[in-house]
Amino acid sequence: MSSYFTDLAQQYIDGEWRPGTGSWDIIDFNPYDGEKLAAITIATVDEIDQAYRAAARAQRQWAEAGPHVRRAVLEKVLRLVEEREQELTEAIIAELGGTRVKAGFELHLAKEFLREAASLAMRTEHRLIPSPDPGKENRLYRVPAGVVGVISPFNFPFLLSLKSVAPALALGNAVVLKPHQDTPVVGGTVIAKLFEDAGLPAGLLNVVVTDIAEINDAFLEHPVPKVISFTGSDKVGRHVATVCAQHFKRAILELGGNSALVVLDDADLDYAVDAAVFSRYVHQGQVCMAANRVLVDRSVADAFTEKFVAKVSGLKAGDPSDPETVIGPLINSSQSEAITSVVEQAVAEGATALVRGSTRGNLVEPSILTDVPSDSALLRQEIFGPVALLVPFDGEEEAVRLVNDTPFGLSGAVHTADVERGVRFAQRIDTGMFHVNDGTVHDEPLVPFGGEKHSGLGRLNGETTLEAFTTLKWISVQHGRSTFPF
Repeated sequence: MSSYFTDLAQQYIDGEWRPGTGSWDIIDFNPYDGEKLAAITIATVDEIDQAYRAAARAQRQWAEAGPHVRRAVLEKVLRLVEEREQELTEAIIAELGGTRVKAGFELHLAKEFLREAASLAMRTEHRLIPSPDPGKENRLYRVPAGVVGVISPFNFPFLLSLKSVAPALALGNAVVLKPHQDTPVVGGTVIAKLFEDAGLPAGLLNVVVTDIAEINDAFLEHPVPKVISFTGSDKVGRHVATVCAQHFKRAILELGGNSALVVLDDADLDYAVDAAVFSRYVHQGQVCMAANRVLVDRSVADAFTEKFVAKVSGLKAGDPSDPETVIGPLINSSQSEAITSVVEQAVAEGATALVRGSTRGNLVEPSILTDVPSDSALLRQEIFGPVALLVPFDGEEEAVRLVNDTPFGLSGAVHTADVERGVRFAQRIDTGMFHVNDGTVHDEPLVPFGGEKHSGLGRLNGETTLEAFTTLKWISVQHGRSTFPF
């Protein structure tokens, strides 16, 4: 597997594989066993410029090539992902510590989004709009935005890079992708290789592996890109939005969450436990939609807690390549230290640890905390790891207040025997997405995905992706003669 990473440990600019010219290397480690997978010499500001200039040169011809040509390339990428699924699975396990279940989940969604992107190429319809002026014809053209800069995260790097890269290309744009430095291959160069092998012309997709310490805001400030699609933390997202606004760029921001899974007094407790455990602990809790908080009506809290603790206690933590493993490593030591300190902080504040997992390197075992003080900052922040906060409530009104008591508004779920009661509850929650009798972690190609409050700006998926990566151009035609006042 190491040769797989070494072969892809380069920059991909204007159709060429080449090393960066920076003065230092990003070291790509396996987060579970610390194996060095590859060393990638970082890209400099000059290479960011080269990538964007290459994209700008290639974009217009790609847009003019037409949707059928673009769709054919996307369909070929999909076939290549299907053919290479086993090696992609192993790469996800090795580079980001994803379990086999997680890798399957990510690749399944990636294939669904590629199918949708191929279809999206055919959906840029133009319109005729009536004019009050005699003889005038108003044509409204939906055209590519131009060049799109994509910044992807480490948790679902293959999927979340493709979610922007594939539709942006399908709609006639060119793309420069900057993957997270902890997942430069799965989130970046392997995607370049897939598109190259699918016949994408040179310059249309460029991948730059670098670090903010080297390039500062050059990726955002460059004059070429018209849209920046960023997935990551709210702190960095705020900065991205500020820089984009200063430079009149469109920012699509998919940011963090602090989702709650709510168990009402009439819920199916066994089913709610299964949903809550998956929603909190999938990919070690490194998911923006994860259920940080599990809110349970006090009348069923004891019964739910007993079942929840029993199930979480049985989750196997260890080697992500083992098919039995549910909890693999966190992405790096700073994340594992941060999550370990969350548990320590909560206990110091007076919380009770119903389950307190140990930390071994980057492997952090699951924890369940309850009795967290109501004024604790932990209840209002994103916890990007395998720690569940169990919170009892008295009645729906208190539940609604607790769910909304956070700066975030991404996802959530409610469990109840009465579906319409669940829908009414969902309508009162300030989130972009909410699910009745299900988990909090969902993404589908046709349904608008995004958050409210500090969880982001804009939406992706389906028709909203058209809005994200295209713009509208009005061309009028006067078939008669206009009259002018002077």
